[in-house]
Amino acid sequence: MGAAAPSAVRNRYDAIARPRCRRTQRPYAGALFSYAPGSEQAAPLVAALRDGSWQSQWPWPVANGLAAQFALEDDEPLADAWQRLFIGPWALPAPPWGSVWLDKESLLFGDSTLALREWMRANGVGLSEQRAEPEDHFGTLLLLAAWLCESGQDEAFNQLLAWHLLPWSGRFLSVFIAGAGNPFYQALGQLAQETLTRWRARLPCAVADKPLYR
Repeated sequence: MGAAAPSAVRNRYDAIARPRCRRTQRPYAGALFSYAPGSEQAAPLVAALRDGSWQSQWPWPVANGLAAQFALEDDEPLADAWQRLFIGPWALPAPPWGSVWLDKESLLFGDSTLALREWMRANGVGLSEQRAEPEDHFGTLLLLAAWLCESGQDEAFNQLLAWHLLPWSGRFLSVFIAGAGNPFYQALGQLAQETLTRWRARLPCAVADKPLYR
């Protein structure tokens, strides 16, 4: 990987559905957790999920109810739901940063974020986008996992999942789905939940047992 920025972030390419790190044809969850639905990164993915075209490229069977849920209309515009779930100004139903769940004081840039940052440095990972938020954002970690998967760096991929994502993502997604209040984002959370369950089942190493504080 060297000093190059992960193409997962540079190209907004997310392989959340890639079983055993196989290449798939379309990106999905990482960008949708990271970018507003009307952005250039997310808008094509929103369209694919709404019209159902994504299903032919998904590597696993998709429940009819889940696929249909992406297309449901809601009184709350998708952009407003995004603002409420990821930006504020009110308290977020499920903050998407790992340290909020892993650190006793539930602070951003907590000890778990610093541990992730050190792991990234040791593995030569740098994010090409300079963003003000912590590196342990759920969407960013999906994008990073996608790049490691795409580039065949299996050991780093497994470490990222086992040490820095899976210890808290299950709890985050459960709270996210319960508090989403929007059919599209509920379905997105369920899709991510199902995929991470499949990824976890294929890990050759144990997931780190870390206490959660939310």
